[in-house]
Amino acid sequence: MASRVKRAYKFRFYPTAQQAELLSRTFGCVRKVYNLALHARTEAWCQRRERVNDHVTSAMLTAWKKTEELAFLNEVSSVPLQQTLRHLQGAFAAFWDKRARYPRFKSKRTSRASAEFTPSAFRWKDGQLTLAAMEPRRSRRTSPSADRDAEDSIGI
Repeated sequence: MASRVKRAYKFRFYPTAQQAELLSRTFGCVRKVYNLALHARTEAWCQRRERVNDHVTSAMLTAWKKTEELAFLNEVSSVPLQQTLRHLQGAFAAFWDKRARYPRFKSKRTSRASAEFTPSAFRWKDGQLTLAAMEPRRSRRTSPSADRDAEDSIGI
């Protein structure tokens, strides 16, 4: 059986002020969703000894988006928000398997601001990188790496 090789690329691009603002909002929303889901899972375990999986947190995300105080989550792409829930699920799986310690909350000041976009959430065509919920921007592919945007690698 032939295996399929997966390849990831690292992109360096210089966003416009509007794009930088949207990326900054995306980073903040990713951190907020991660912290909300971690809080919900911690509370469920401490109060009811219940393990909450990523399907439940995904349903919670949908409910959070419908609330008035978290309606701003609808302004960014849902792909990085779903990815952060998958990362949290992986962190809990490692914790329950005793391979890592309990997941920590992400801090605005000390955590690296990042967002992961799956292949369905970005497009590279004719030297332009288009992320979900963003206008195309000329960019340069630098090297194979992860499909992640981080503040320090985009020049914000």
